[in-house]
Amino acid sequence: MGIVNVTPDSFSDGGAHASTSTALKHCEQLLKEGADILDIGGESTRPGSPAVPLDAELARVLPVVREAVKLNVPLSIDTYKPEVMRAVLDLGADIVNDIWALRQPGALEAVAAHPSCGICLMHMHRDPQTMQATPMDGDVIPEVLAFWAEQVARLGALQIHPSRITLDPGVGFGKTVAQNFALLGRQRELLAAGYPLLLGWSRKSSIGAVTGIDTAGERIVPSVAAAVLAVDRGAAVVRVHDVRDTVAALAVWRAMKATEEQPQQRKEETT
Repeated sequence: MGIVNVTPDSFSDGGAHASTSTALKHCEQLLKEGADILDIGGESTRPGSPAVPLDAELARVLPVVREAVKLNVPLSIDTYKPEVMRAVLDLGADIVNDIWALRQPGALEAVAAHPSCGICLMHMHRDPQTMQATPMDGDVIPEVLAFWAEQVARLGALQIHPSRITLDPGVGFGKTVAQNFALLGRQRELLAAGYPLLLGWSRKSSIGAVTGIDTAGERIVPSVAAAVLAVDRGAAVVRVHDVRDTVAALAVWRAMKATEEQPQQRKEETT
């Protein structure tokens, strides 16, 4: 999943793709580099970021979506506003990627009205303005699993089919550095939820904390490493800024995994 931030203030590339033309060029570049999904967002949700007015988000996102649907690739829209959800789904977007996990009034009904759209539910402690000022306490894994179970049940009550659901543990959203890395180290425990997992480690501050790389745009190598580790631990989707490098690293991982499977295949063929 390649990230397309149509914002002036994203933590890693704010302003680089803020116009419709530059955003569309970035979409095309990410697809050339091997992205399978594009994730378009018009509001930065970095820690401490202010909420964006509805009209401003619509003005940023809709012109991009209107053209990006012509690229014939799955489009995910990173938004928590039901008005934005309805507008982009009406234009042909495929997925709603919601940091609030459809907890905003009207969000659940917005996706329920589009019976074929995909839904990504993310765990977030508190809200973007306060989440890192007061991160959560305790063991992050059972907290995330319990949260997901509650939100999935809300979707089930509206007869939303489980095949539409993907879950995101919310790396960096109200968690300490140690808790974020627990999500990676113990990621296989999250598979118990029974849904595909989306992981977003790309350029996050926790990577900066353990590597000493202060500038988000310089965290490419450790971000790619985290993406490969996430896939190795069962992630179905990784949300990344650096598509080319991540695709290349995953090619190496797949080559390795293929050799692991061969001895078992030969054993089965000789028995």
